Amino acid sequence: MSFFITALGLMMIFEGFPYFCFPEKVKEFTQKISELENGTLRGFGFFLMIFGLIVAYLGRGSY
Repeated sequence: MSFFITALGLMMIFEGFPYFCFPEKVKEFTQKISELENGTLRGFGFFLMIFGLIVAYLGRGSY
């Protein structure tokens, strides 16, 4: 459980970084996202999930 909470905290840091440093760019980006097709967003989300799975798998063996 400790590892999960640590990972969750790190995710929040990485997710919050753009909002803190570049709020105006985040607003522009969110407007552009609403114009994308659903299939494009699904494809991008699927790619990120697979990439995250690969990173987690490779990172798991490093300790």
